[in-house]
Amino acid sequence: MCLLLGPTAVGKTLLLKRLQKLNVRNETPESGEVPPTLPTVGTNLTDLTLKKGKVTIRELGGCMGPIWPSYYTDCPSVIFMVDSANISQVSSSCIQLLSILSAEPLRGASVLVIFNKIDLPCPMTLMEMKSLFRMDDIIASATQPITILEASARTGQGLHKVLNWLDSTLKE
Repeated sequence: MCLLLGPTAVGKTLLLKRLQKLNVRNETPESGEVPPTLPTVGTNLTDLTLKKGKVTIRELGGCMGPIWPSYYTDCPSVIFMVDSANISQVSSSCIQLLSILSAEPLRGASVLVIFNKIDLPCPMTLMEMKSLFRMDDIIASATQPITILEASARTGQGLHKVLNWLDSTLKE
């Protein structure tokens, strides 16, 4: 089980739909129309079949942040999404990420931080995001292996890297 977490409106549901389409139909991430989404209230479950096996991704709505910890048990991997075009959300996103990284049940989980929405007109650069989050300090002090990617769930840019990361977290 992989948890997909992040604040409200960062693109988690769209990422899930695009990964599923990419995985099932093996299409290029950029192909087709952008699927419609609604804010997630509750959870969404999606199964993906990768090279090393099957993984279930559980998306938890951003509004469910207070109860995310009840889903941490037996979770080997976490994807945390951030909206790289929403500067007003950076500090709260950072606090949420630190809370996830400090949770005892996730001490050994692999963590992927996705800076999403790089297709928008004025996103912050990866360097700006890493600086605002102080990612070097977070990575140095975290017990988990942390990977950072830029992506656009809307255009599909970077989604193959997300699938590769998910595959790398599976045990042979």
